[in-house]
Amino acid sequence: MNTILEKIKADGVKFIELQFSDIFGALKSVTVASDIAESVLSKGKWFDGSSIRGFARIMESDLYLKPDLETYTILYPSDPSLKTARFLCDAYTPEGKSYEGDPRFILKKAVSEAADLGYTCMLGPEVEFFLLKAGAHGEMLAVPHDVGGYFDSSTCDKASDLRKKIMLAMNEMKLNAEISHHEVAVGQHEIGFRYGNALEMADKIITLKHIIKSMAHMDGIYATFMPKPFFGINGSGMHVHFSLVDRHGEAVFCDAAGRYRLSGVAQQFIAGIMKHIKEILVLLAPTVNSYKRLVPGYEAPVYICWGSANRSALIRIPQVLEDSPKSVRAEIRCPDPSCNPYLAFAAIIKAGLEGIKKQEKIADPVEENVYKYDDVQRENRHIQTLPGTLGEALEAFKKSTIMREFLGDEFFNKYYEAKKREWDEYRTQVTEWELKRYLEQV
Repeated sequence: MNTILEKIKADGVKFIELQFSDIFGALKSVTVASDIAESVLSKGKWFDGSSIRGFARIMESDLYLKPDLETYTILYPSDPSLKTARFLCDAYTPEGKSYEGDPRFILKKAVSEAADLGYTCMLGPEVEFFLLKAGAHGEMLAVPHDVGGYFDSSTCDKASDLRKKIMLAMNEMKLNAEISHHEVAVGQHEIGFRYGNALEMADKIITLKHIIKSMAHMDGIYATFMPKPFFGINGSGMHVHFSLVDRHGEAVFCDAAGRYRLSGVAQQFIAGIMKHIKEILVLLAPTVNSYKRLVPGYEAPVYICWGSANRSALIRIPQVLEDSPKSVRAEIRCPDPSCNPYLAFAAIIKAGLEGIKKQEKIADPVEENVYKYDDVQRENRHIQTLPGTLGEALEAFKKSTIMREFLGDEFFNKYYEAKKREWDEYRTQVTEWELKRYLEQV
């Protein structure tokens, strides 16, 4: 701790933000003056958990934030007179126990379970988002900011410059972003990270989303992580590349003699995800709008299958050029950036570990475009379909034994009830489409 205190003083920090995530992935914070840093780092800082969406009940509202010293960084860009550092924090009860409703704690549980089996899960997420125009009075407009296309080289447009500024900001914060580019849809962009461990990646994602929104606003642009903001064009996903390493850091997914160079453990891990995908999907695609992205025709997965070159598959095995065992990995394509990354990564790891523990057998790969299959062809190949709405995903989640046991009854019920209210509110709305379709016809 003394090293961090010296760093805070040497960096000229005036304020410290204690950041944490609510259950839906929104970044929350408490700001303290740097002159009480020693007390905060050693004892934590009280906050009222009952005021955070889905976090704690009134009777257990007293919680404490304890900074993770490994997450210290200067917030960028910073005004020297208001220079602010941040720590990502874990929530604790007054008794000094980890608060079981903290999403970061839930991910740590999955990481610990993997470690008990001798594995570390390595992840490489790709975050897609749209940049939107601002109106004359600064309001957000549902209008793409630019007209670029997939990998377009745009050296003189505001959106391209903003992506570079975001990468510089992440690098200044020692949270290096590896690549950025224009995505398929008009106004759509992507920023990706070099792979790392699950907790590190979740921390980066929640920080990146905050930086993107903040820096876009500074440039008079709006950023949205809504999965499907526009009809008729691709939505925004958060594809997650994943693999395992053992206690010595050696790759576990690679077997030169295996199918697609995949080891038996890799195939079991993938099989576990495919077996449990319906019951964990609400944690990976958590909004009503998520399921308007997961439809045929826009490169988003709908069918539960896997393959290599097949981008219609739920899980894809990227073809790698490097002769490196660590480059052998799989990619799950259904998560979107509206998810809480701590919960999404925890669910992926938990489902994969169940596959290893139960030695699940993986189905044969599918390399054809499944969107072109008819119902009979899909039935013959035993290809099931992902839940088509938030309501269907909630029903699968509600029946999940492994998720209830893993998340605990309180968190499980709290998350389910919150999302059920969201679904009920949506399904009672009367939309413009319905009025145009039925008002005069019936």
